[in-house]
Amino acid sequence: MKQIRITSSKFVRVKCPKCENEQVIFGKATTTVKCLKCGYVLVKPSSGKAKIKSKVLEVLK
Repeated sequence: MKQIRITSSKFVRVKCPKCENEQVIFGKATTTVKCLKCGYVLVKPSSGKAKIKSKVLEVLK
């Protein structure tokens, strides 16, 4: 019998506060994520969970 792991990690659609570009990021990012248009830091890694520094528009499943 195989066990299936269910993860609580999700992808999140965020909006850059500087240029208003929308981008999809991983909710538990382990590296700094910058906006692809202007370079603003959207996410900073924090022990196990990422600190999102932008507006969350949608949590994707």
